[in-house]
Amino acid sequence: MSAPLDISVAVLAGGLATRLRPITEKIPKSLVPVAGRPFLAHQLEMLHARGIRHVVLCIGYLGEMIQKDFGNEAYGVKIEYSFDGPKLLGTGGAIKQAIPKLGKEFFILYGDSYLPLEYRPVAEAFHRSSKLGLMTVYHNEGKYDTSNVVYRNGEIVVYDKKLKLPEMHHIDYGLSLFKASVFDAYTADQVFDLAEVMGRLVREKQLAGYEVPERFYEMGSPAGLAELETLLQSKTS
Repeated sequence: MSAPLDISVAVLAGGLATRLRPITEKIPKSLVPVAGRPFLAHQLEMLHARGIRHVVLCIGYLGEMIQKDFGNEAYGVKIEYSFDGPKLLGTGGAIKQAIPKLGKEFFILYGDSYLPLEYRPVAEAFHRSSKLGLMTVYHNEGKYDTSNVVYRNGEIVVYDKKLKLPEMHHIDYGLSLFKASVFDAYTADQVFDLAEVMGRLVREKQLAGYEVPERFYEMGSPAGLAELETLLQSKTS
């Protein structure tokens, strides 16, 4: 188990999870059962093992159910909640709203990602870079999803989810790290996507990269959910 790491993690868990319907018609994605437990239980357990002690859950759709089930602490991790409010703010807007609870720098993790990596080396690489943000990447070659990153010499040269370039061999791994000041450019209640923030930092040469050797897992799609179920079942059997 890693020593405690004094950086919070924002978990983006407010989406509608349409790809998992009908499962998510009555429960949010974070509560979808995987290997006999809500997925969020697996996420928090892994975060604690990596030294994380504080999480802010950015919630929207059916988020009250998550708060009711997990409360203010679970698996040794303190939990705070940041609600989108009457309208969905997008991944960027949800982070902007949560910043008062997150501090001057923080990790961002997608609510459907299961990532077997160590967090401390990522934080150390971020601090060495002296940049405003860092994206973890995986040498994907189109295997697990569409590759969307051109990564060279520790730098994110191109990041684009729509543009497909032959030199895109890497993919956004699902964990990033930012200074809170990055979000000063956006207003409260503004609807925007985290990809927009990352794209701006790439253009400003302010987005560092960190290559992760282990593949990522996700449960945001039926195929990903089935694969993760197999993985986690094998760990408990």
